[in-house]
Amino acid sequence: MKKVKITACQFRVEKVSSFEVFQRQVEELISQVPTDSDYVLFPELFTVGLLASFPDADSLTATDLTKIDEYTPQYIELFSNIAKERKQVILAGSHIVGREDKYFNIAYIFDKDGTYVEHKKTHIFPAESNWETAEGDSLEVYSIGPAKIGLAVCYESEIPEISRILSVKGAEIIFAPSYTFTEAGFWRVRHCAQARAIENQVYVVHCPTVGDPGEPLPKGYGRSSILSPCDLAWSPNGVVAESETNTHTVVTGVVDIDEIYENRKTGAATTFYDRTRREDVYTKYEPYKSMHERSLLTK
Repeated sequence: MKKVKITACQFRVEKVSSFEVFQRQVEELISQVPTDSDYVLFPELFTVGLLASFPDADSLTATDLTKIDEYTPQYIELFSNIAKERKQVILAGSHIVGREDKYFNIAYIFDKDGTYVEHKKTHIFPAESNWETAEGDSLEVYSIGPAKIGLAVCYESEIPEISRILSVKGAEIIFAPSYTFTEAGFWRVRHCAQARAIENQVYVVHCPTVGDPGEPLPKGYGRSSILSPCDLAWSPNGVVAESETNTHTVVTGVVDIDEIYENRKTGAATTFYDRTRREDVYTKYEPYKSMHERSLLTK
């Protein structure tokens, strides 16, 4: 058995007067994380409280969130140091980062030596477009830590193709940091995360930003969870571990990577393989028909 321990850090965002105050929030939360967790996940855009640190904060709006890019070097240094000091893989949620003339919602994975990789969110939520964020164009799977991992940031979890590509590329755990402004938004991501776990026979870790910091920052609603396929190897509802709703807290669970591969072969539902078993049926209909015809033209 290949056991992997995962902790999700459910961050309650507040308006902060400086990066040092934000850092203390992070350190207080991570002090609750078991020292033997293999992966530690923070939520999407949990750095937005830094907008309140600017002198003209009272006159700023949500469209000014790109200003927090000024803190990117400190954000990277903070989580690089945490990863090195704790000797843990830290998935540091996501942060708005400027690149040339564009801004991206970038999720970072920090390895135990402080080095990092990044993922630009490929599907921007409609309301997020008001923050002038552009979309990334790459989906990667990383062999960082004891498992093969991928990222599906918030709205990406609602796009089935994302997790399918990641799972086919070898992802065993898909991490889904999120920031949902309503209860309905939370359940969209949560239900989709559970569906992605079932249809791809992978683990999905959902970790939302929560809190009610006040305008211009959006309210966050959610409950972190570590999710599995719904099959005999796990709990009937597919929930490995789950936090309380809307609290500044952590939740930890242990998953067995080998069980994923066994489940794909002998589970009651073998959806990972069965999703492609009847491609002869799918390709008779749109949009698969067009995709199939294009693939033939390129051969």
